[in-house]
Parts: sequence; C-alpha cells; structure tokens
Amino acid sequence: MGFSVDAAPWVGAVARVELIVSDADTAQALGSGDVPVLGTPKVLALAEAASVGALVRRLPPGWTTVGTRVELEHRAATPIGGKVVVEARLAKTDGRKLVFEVVARDGSQVVAEGRVERMLVDRHRFVEKALGQ
Repeated sequence: MGFSVDAAPWVGAVARVELIVSDADTAQALGSGDVPVLGTPKVLALAEAASVGALVRRLPPGWTTVGTRVELEHRAATPIGGKVVVEARLAKTDGRKLVFEVVARDGSQVVAEGRVERMLVDRHRFVEKALGQ
C-alpha cells in the first residue's frame, strides 16, 4: 500500500497539554540533573504529547505518527508546584513528514521552545516492520 494521506490541510492544527510539576517530574527524579525543578526529559515528553494531540482526531483509521527528531531549548526552571502549559502547532508538512513548533510556558514566561518532527505511518505496517515480521 502506498502513501495516501494528505496532511497539508492540517497545517495550523494545535494542541495543548498542562502539567503541575511534582517531585516525579524533576531533574533529580528523571536522572537529568540534581536540582528539584522540572526536568528537560519531562518537557520533551510534554512536547511530544502535544504534537500527538494536535492530530489525534484528524488521522484516518490505521494511521499514526512516530517521532523522528526533536530540537528543544529549555530556557528557564519551573519549581515543584508550578504549572506548565505546552503548545504544539503543526507548522508545515512535507509528504509524510510533519513539523511542529512547540512552546512551553510557566504563566507568561517561555520556559522552553523548539521543534518536533513526526512521520505519518501505517500503524500495522510500522509495527510489523519493528517486530521483524
């Protein structure tokens, strides 16, 4: 089966995820540092979750997206109890490649921003290939 999903009309799709930072979300807990603030790996996970959410209701049955590349600048610390809102917007498409612009805010302060690239894939074929079938 060839590629048959046109993602171009989805450009501009947006999703947001929110997090109240807990002990489990800190650099200390995640092994990415020794300070009790929001860890970069958690920011990355939130960015990916937001990018997935932007298209979850648009994808045809049997299709999904997989992460392929991330560029993330984590600029400011968010303490335990702080609220972070991460927004992902589909900025452009190139065939099956999807490029999302991502911004994380703690109130009005930008704490991280970057890009997440994902690829549209046929879920069944992708899993079969990954399992060597």
